[in-house]
Amino acid sequence: MAKLQHCLQSACIYVGTYRKYNNSSLYGKWLNLSDYSDYDELITAMYELHSDEEDPEFMFQDYETPEFFINQGLISESYISKDIYEVAEQIDSSDYDFEVIEAYAECMSNYHKEVEDLLESLSDSYYGKFDSDENFVQEMLEQDGSIPENLPSYIYIDWTSTARHLMYDYSTSNGYYFRN
Repeated sequence: MAKLQHCLQSACIYVGTYRKYNNSSLYGKWLNLSDYSDYDELITAMYELHSDEEDPEFMFQDYETPEFFINQGLISESYISKDIYEVAEQIDSSDYDFEVIEAYAECMSNYHKEVEDLLESLSDSYYGKFDSDENFVQEMLEQDGSIPENLPSYIYIDWTSTARHLMYDYSTSNGYYFRN
């Protein structure tokens, strides 16, 4: 069984059923999504877990998953998308760490519903990780040649004011910087 190791590694769901819940039973089990190679394998495990019901209506009474999956509408109390493993695969095969993708989605308010579009847009706007707006702006301006290498030592740049002005065109989340 192939296992996804990256963005689904920390994703797990507590699977119960509505019938059990309505009969005052919280019986279920925590399932780690990375233990299953695809959606069908996960669903099979859920049916096996609740094989005492003829047609179980699954209820995810609790879930611990990155906000990204919730915000993308891939998981909720009564729903887990068939696309969750495909999305995870796209993320895992991208050139970006999951933390960068999450930060970008947060900055863009999850504007892109298709992960392919989100990743393409991310590649056009990602600048890197920095400790502060001032460090980001200084690095960016030095890299693009806006600041001459031989700037006299008696000239000082107010990086706080410069950053405040330039940050109108950029967004940041968890230290990751993106062009708007």
